[in-house]
Amino acid sequence: MATENHSRDIHARIFHKLLEVVPDLFAIEEHGSSVIEGYMDLDLDVLGRASSRIVIALSHYYRHPSGDMIPDPDMVIAVYPGQEQAEALSYQDLYSYREVYSHDMGRVDWKAKRSLNEFLNSWLRNLIAQGHYIGQSIRGDR
Repeated sequence: MATENHSRDIHARIFHKLLEVVPDLFAIEEHGSSVIEGYMDLDLDVLGRASSRIVIALSHYYRHPSGDMIPDPDMVIAVYPGQEQAEALSYQDLYSYREVYSHDMGRVDWKAKRSLNEFLNSWLRNLIAQGHYIGQSIRGDR
């Protein structure tokens, strides 16, 4: 029961931090970004919408010496507006890829679920501290 409450608590914290960074999340149709001088740009892509869930990708990209744009990190996040919760679904960077649920959603990697949600919670806290904000229009001059 304590683990279940911890999961619920972190999912609620992630949801509220995500809305600090993306207060217009429910109105953004496809894409948004935040540009803050001195920090990596932050990009948001809406991957899917249903009545009970929105799936987004939140990413920083950097230019590799080859010229390719590399995500670091790139996270897929499920947002449950009615429950005021959000959770990490996957994480990738130059070196790794991890996902919480198997493709058929039948298996949960509990270790990945815990560590990715803890990372997402910390990352969102850092994004807020850096002043990142994704609204209906790009805002870097807040």
